[in-house]
Amino acid sequence: MKRKNKIYITIALLGGLSFSSCGKFLDEMPDNRAKLDTEEKIDKILVSAYPATAYLVSAEFSSDNIDDYGATNPYSERDLEQLFRWQDVTEDTNDSPKQVWEACYSAISSANAALAAIEEFENPSTLDAQRGEALAARAYAHFILVNLFAQHYHPDYATSDLGVTYMLEPEDGLDPKYERNTVQEVYDFMLRDLEEALPLIDDSSYGSTPKYHMNSRATNALAARICLYIRDWEKAAAYATAAIGNNPRALLRDNRGIAANAVGEVTDLAIYYNRSSIKANLMLATAGTNHGLYFGAFYTGARFSHGAFISNTETMLAESPYGKRAANSYIPRVFVYAGTNLDKHLLPRVSYQFEMLDPAAGTGYRRGVYAPFTTEETMLVRAEALIHLKRYEEAIVDMKRWVDNTLTSPPATFTVTSINEWADGLEYFTARNPTPKKRFNPEMIAVETGTQENMLHALLYIRRIETMHMGLRWFDVKRYGIEVERRLITSGTTVAAVESETKLVARDNRAALQLPLEVIAAGLTPNPR
Repeated sequence: MKRKNKIYITIALLGGLSFSSCGKFLDEMPDNRAKLDTEEKIDKILVSAYPATAYLVSAEFSSDNIDDYGATNPYSERDLEQLFRWQDVTEDTNDSPKQVWEACYSAISSANAALAAIEEFENPSTLDAQRGEALAARAYAHFILVNLFAQHYHPDYATSDLGVTYMLEPEDGLDPKYERNTVQEVYDFMLRDLEEALPLIDDSSYGSTPKYHMNSRATNALAARICLYIRDWEKAAAYATAAIGNNPRALLRDNRGIAANAVGEVTDLAIYYNRSSIKANLMLATAGTNHGLYFGAFYTGARFSHGAFISNTETMLAESPYGKRAANSYIPRVFVYAGTNLDKHLLPRVSYQFEMLDPAAGTGYRRGVYAPFTTEETMLVRAEALIHLKRYEEAIVDMKRWVDNTLTSPPATFTVTSINEWADGLEYFTARNPTPKKRFNPEMIAVETGTQENMLHALLYIRRIETMHMGLRWFDVKRYGIEVERRLITSGTTVAAVESETKLVARDNRAALQLPLEVIAAGLTPNPR
């Protein structure tokens, strides 16, 4: 392993402790730490092997799914503006990069503690299922970290790009120091963990809650996404098939059933969207987050939004590969919240729940439930890999499954030919004259002009809708080197200004979010700016 900058991994607020209580806790270690000497104790610590903070807000507000609707909008928040403008985030909120960093390393710490304890058992093989879960959970948390806080994987740069520290062992001291791995090393470690985990995972060991664990489908879906990101197209398709099968029709989201429960606004419907009984939810996660407010029927965070302008020109209501559609053409429909001086265009993705602590004072915690891995997104991973393999007819089958399941009236024709006609008829995107067709940077990824490029435009358009509000679009922007210019929108649909001087370009330094200030102060070399 190449030796990189020594760093301190700050795992503050471990287990929900404050800085002061965390200090008291560490004062008693290692002699008085809880001993993980039973299967029950290991099961319990694995519950905390999943990040308690979601990366969704940090990634989504960095992406091209958001416009600036002006300072006159109510309830603007400083951290959202910093994310939107790709500035170093100094605010510490429920969803800040700092909280994501700490939550991921806290989860990794729990996974590593379980792995170390399993090795101490007289017969470790009796805990193979727990070992598999710990390895998969460790890989997942590192996947979040490396994709937020580093440049996207590129074969020409991955061996030198700064990644994150891949934690392979528990922390034993009070002042641990680590090496920062390269992006290549992080991906190698993730794949090694997943390859070891997959034969060990036993879904029956999760009892009645397999959806809240790295079950076999979710672990294969993660492996598929990782292989897609490193351009191992064959393995990406194979892992996706292992996750959802050759024909995942029975695992697709019951959109009509969910829509039938649309008794209120998008916030209410998101509860049904994220039910564990929905087969399309390969895995579910909970987090302390404001996400449900930002992408719900609320004023909160209204200045930086997915509004009518983007929706009408680039996303749900734009000229799509399946035709121009209205809000009620989707199942469930696109929700329009007009409670601000813009129209938020929203899809149900993350449920919003408020955990009341003091009813008299009306105080408590904002929480959300979301699906990190779904049948639809995994199916689109496979389709994308097949396009890169030039197996277009196979890719169109998966893409058409999504179209048929998502629209009230699917098009009579949805083929490679119709996609070519759609893409060839579009102008390339500009900030003032937007279309769904955005240029790919050839230095980031090689794409043939013609059918392959057109199929990818259609695929990424569908992915953009499917993963709306979920942050994955930011990773797609980084993967394809899509340039982003920030716009100021007035009167709902008028481009008042384009911030061309701050345009984000391929491999822009700002595409790697800055690490927490406390970690940098402790010795970590910051991402370049």
